[in-house]
Parts: sequence; structure tokens; C-alpha cells
Amino acid sequence: MHITDDIKYIGVNDHEIDLFEGQYIVPNGMAYNSYLILDEKTAVMDSVDGNFTQEWLDKIAKELDGRQLDYLVVQHMEPDHSASIMDFTKAYPEAKIVSSSKAFAMMKNFFGTDFSEKQVVVNEGSQLSLGKHQLNFITAPMVHWPEVIMTYDSTDKVLFSADAFGKFGALDVEEDWACEARRYYIGIVGKYGSQVQAVLRKAAKLDIEKICALHGPVLTENLGYYLNLYNIWSSYQPEEEGVVIAYTSVYGNTKKAVMQLAEKLEANGCKVVVNDLARCDWAEAVEDAFRYSKLVLATTTYNADIFPFMRQFIDHLTERNYSDRTVAFIENGTWAPVATKIMKGMFEKSKNLAFAENTVKIMSALNDESTAQLMALAEELSTGKAEEAVVEEEGGKRRFECSVCGYIYEGEELPEDFVCPICQLGAEVFEEIE
Repeated sequence: MHITDDIKYIGVNDHEIDLFEGQYIVPNGMAYNSYLILDEKTAVMDSVDGNFTQEWLDKIAKELDGRQLDYLVVQHMEPDHSASIMDFTKAYPEAKIVSSSKAFAMMKNFFGTDFSEKQVVVNEGSQLSLGKHQLNFITAPMVHWPEVIMTYDSTDKVLFSADAFGKFGALDVEEDWACEARRYYIGIVGKYGSQVQAVLRKAAKLDIEKICALHGPVLTENLGYYLNLYNIWSSYQPEEEGVVIAYTSVYGNTKKAVMQLAEKLEANGCKVVVNDLARCDWAEAVEDAFRYSKLVLATTTYNADIFPFMRQFIDHLTERNYSDRTVAFIENGTWAPVATKIMKGMFEKSKNLAFAENTVKIMSALNDESTAQLMALAEELSTGKAEEAVVEEEGGKRRFECSVCGYIYEGEELPEDFVCPICQLGAEVFEEIE
């Protein structure tokens, strides 16, 4: 595959993998993308997973066709992109390695060497000329590791975006980009919305015609569509109006209530998605919760707590900064039900959530009283009244950006003794941003 006349695709497809990062189901495999730029000097953009080292090296050799290789640019140090670095240095001992200082420190951890004799350290604004092609480096800390850089080729107007704009799935399988990119983003990058927003502001200043990510297809058309989705996802706004019902049910009574609620909501014209947390792909359920505007959580009291799958699900949401949505609760308990109280308490640090006025309390099985509560909740979610009941606003929350690495701190004030977790510099290098 030729990205441009001078940029060649040299990545690989992985159909052996079943769980990406040990937890994400990938039925259509994964792509580990790498690119070769041919100019007066030559540069490879990132390596690939260690299981495909030889295939990758063979592709490099074929495209080089006897030419010298000058640089390996390492944008991200996760092993699915860096595991082949050592073998690369053996195959091309004269090549320099271009990366951030933090990445070289990580290489020492992974390989026992930081390749000091080969290092070309780059920072925000650094440039590397290959001849006709000018590579411009952009720091992207915590998108989604601290060492990440992106690279903009101002000649062909190509952004090499590291893991940003990536998706699950191998490149030889056709599928919708948004679904698997959304699941990928929310699962892997979702916690770092502020950092993604900082990178998007940098990207807005560039004339980009193509985006080459480390996973997924090269994006070449309608780039505004992809950039807009990333803006929505990283600002934690709902993408669509709709109600997600996530539930656990031990003996089927909670499920019956969920199905009745879903039926009533659909009759009222609502888009409804139902997830059985004990059986569904949890990452799909998390994706749905972030995609739509309203969420109903239904579970049993279990050992004076909530059912484990529900607790894990809420943890997945809160650790990814779930906010700006309406949340409703259904609890079931034969005695001493506490599920609603516990679930609601798990969101105590979440920002700008609206809790539905109506909750449903089932004592073992639906009766006239709990059925009436269920119908009242359906009407509330259908009419949008719940959206008026915001219980916690962001208030005086302000945002401060590190002028060195781009890390974003959010809070009412920036503490005088604050130290940037990325570059280890103090509060004096932070500037308030809108």
C-alpha cells in the first residue's frame, strides 16, 4: 500500500490475537501499523508486535530495495509498537533512533539499553529533514502514555498520530470505523480526555490531508468527521440521544423489569440498548454508556453490596471520567435492599451527572407498586425531565496546561507546590487555558 508517492505502508495484520492488551475482545484481529518514508534519507515510523518482526523486516527490505535506512522514529513504547526495535538495530546497525527522552528511558527498561550511541532526542517543535520531507514533532503526553510523540510531515501533509485515531480490527477485514474506534478510544484512551483535547488544539493548526495511526486504516477523506468524533469523545459529551440499560439478574426478576422498561421506552420513541453485564462484552457496554445520553443501572443487593459485574461496570465508567449524562437506578432485594444507595455513591466524584427523580425498588419480584415506579421512570426518561435535575455542576473548575509537556490539571486552583506528573516541573510552568 502506498500512502503517498514517498510513504509506503509496511505494517502487519494479526489474526492470532484473541484479547488485545489482555482484556479487549478483538474478533477481527488487530493491525500493527508501520510506515516507511523514502527521500534523500529514509525513515521508518514505528515498529510492530514481536510476533511479526520478521514479516516487518522483510517488508522494509523489499521497499528499500537496497537503499540505506537512516532513521527509526519511535512514537510510542507499548510493546505492540516497540517490541521489534532490538531486532531492527541488528538488521540496520547504522540507523539512528528518533524519539522522546522518556521513550529512551523506557527502552532501557524493556531492552536493557537506551541506545545512547543511536539517539536523536526530539521535543515539541523539533524538526528532522529527510530532504524533501520535513518531519515536525508534537508531544502528546498521556495519549495515552507519557512518552508519546506524534509526527507531522509538512510536505505530504500527513499526521502520524501514534495511537490516536486507531481502532480494533485487522486491515484485511472491512467494518465500520466508528464502532471499533469508539470502543478502542473509550477503553484505552478515554481517561485522558483533557490530554486529547490539548493535542486536538495542536492539530487544528496543521494542514492535514491524511492521518496515519498505529492501528486501523489510513484516514484520507472527510477528516472533519473523525476529528469531530474525537472532540466529542474527549470532552465526554453524549454522541447520541438514547437510553442504555445495563443490568445483572440472578433469577430473572430484575431482567423482567428491565425488559418491561425497555419496551415502554421504545413505545415512547426512545432509542434503547440493553446489556446483560454477566454475558456481554464489557467494553461494548462501556462504549454504549459513553455513546448515549442516559443510563439505567439495574442490579440486586448482593452480600450487602451490589452484584460484582455491576460494581466492575461502574468502576470502568468512573475511571474513564463518566460525566454529563443522566443516570437512573433499579434495585432488587428480598430483604434490606441497598443497591441504589451503593451505586449512586460510586458516582460521588463524577461531575455534572443528573440522577433521575424516579427510582425503582423491587422486593424479590415486580408488584403493582414497583411496576408503577417503573412506568414513572420510563415517562421521566422519555420526556427529558431527568435532564433538568443535575445534581452536581462543575462549578469553579479551571484548567491549567503545562507549557513544557502539555499535561492538563483540572481544579478550582493550581496548588503552589504542584509538580507535573509527566515532566516533573513545578507550577510555574503551568498556564491557565479556557
